[in-house]
Amino acid sequence: MDQKITEQESRFGHLEQMSVAELLAHINEEDALVAAAVHRALPQIEALVEAIEPRMKRGGRLFYVGAGTSGRLGVLDASELPPTFGVPDSWVVGIIAGGDRALRHAVEKAEDDASQGWLDVMAFHPEADDTVLGIAASGTTPYVVGAVSQARRNGLLTGCVTSNPDTPLAAVSDYPIETIVGPEFVTGSSRMKSGTAQKMVLNMISTSLMIRMGRVRDNRMVNMQLTNTKLVERGIRMLQDYLGLDYDEARQLLLKAGSVNKALELGIKSQRI
Repeated sequence: MDQKITEQESRFGHLEQMSVAELLAHINEEDALVAAAVHRALPQIEALVEAIEPRMKRGGRLFYVGAGTSGRLGVLDASELPPTFGVPDSWVVGIIAGGDRALRHAVEKAEDDASQGWLDVMAFHPEADDTVLGIAASGTTPYVVGAVSQARRNGLLTGCVTSNPDTPLAAVSDYPIETIVGPEFVTGSSRMKSGTAQKMVLNMISTSLMIRMGRVRDNRMVNMQLTNTKLVERGIRMLQDYLGLDYDEARQLLLKAGSVNKALELGIKSQRI
């Protein structure tokens, strides 16, 4: 088998001899290639989102499954959705090889267990409308390939995000997404361009789904959780903009309703009376 693109030699040599300015400039130069790679994958991303949407509207969940950097990025994206869109944390679930400890520490050989990924998904009692999305820059991580393969055998919708073409992970996925970003600045360090591409793709998938699920009004996060002063102030400004209220009226209505969306419903209803 040809060497994976993610393992190919960096285009830059003798990094230790570069100045800080040179290092930063070349890393930035490489990062500039990522958006173009994601752009080329837009039809693949669109197909996956359109396949997930009706399932999620029937109550299906989305599971991200990854190891190392890929797993951490999946957990990160999933964990940001409840506060941003006010959804239950069961809607999108991040699963990482080695469990929560692996979020902060490397867990020996966790990614090499081909059976554990599906066992970790099974702990959530997957159902027919659920989707399993494997995340692996290499496209060969046994933990991820095993989880996606078993999910597909059990009738779940499957997809993946990888930085190599024609991988074993893509072969077992209904909707493979391939973001071919090229060799990394530090040879083999897929936490860099590959990780950036994964973050962009996961943002696209989850944000598009949340919008399609009605969790956004216009371009505003009207279902966000009001967990700090900044978010309360943002909510007040939304109500002022939408309803024409002064600051105190908007604040009182928001605190009474508990969310911008509910406050809007109450405010619109009262204005119609």
